[in-house]
Amino acid sequence: RHFARRFATPPAEMASRILANLIVSGGQVLLRAAAAAYQKALVNAQRSGVANEAAKGGAASMFGRKTMSIEEARSILGVDAQCTLEDVMGRYAKMFEANEKNGSFYLQSKIHRAKERMEAEFLGEGG
Repeated sequence: RHFARRFATPPAEMASRILANLIVSGGQVLLRAAAAAYQKALVNAQRSGVANEAAKGGAASMFGRKTMSIEEARSILGVDAQCTLEDVMGRYAKMFEANEKNGSFYLQSKIHRAKERMEAEFLGEGG
C-alpha cells in the first residue's frame, strides 16, 4: 500500500501530462504540414517560372520596370520580323483565348506583354 501511494500519479498531474503531450504532438503535426505546404509552393513556383525570374536577378528584376526585347516578343507570339500588326493581333487573340481557360497567369502575362511590346514597335514608340 505504501508503495502504491508513493508512486501513484494524482489526476491533476496526469491531466497536465496528457495536455502537454497533446500540445507537443499537435505542434509536430502543424510543423510537418507547414513544411509540406512550403515545399509544394516551391514546386509550383518553379513550374510557373517565378523561380527562374527570381534567379535571373533577384527581386529587383522581378519588380523593377523591364521592357521586353522585340525578339522575345516575336518568339512568344510566334511571329517573324516581316509580320504586320494584324498578324500580331491575330496571334495574340488566339494565344490569349487558348491560355485563358486552363493556362497560367504567368503565361497570360507574357503573352499580353509581348503584344504590348509589338504594338509599341509598330506605333514607333520603340521599347
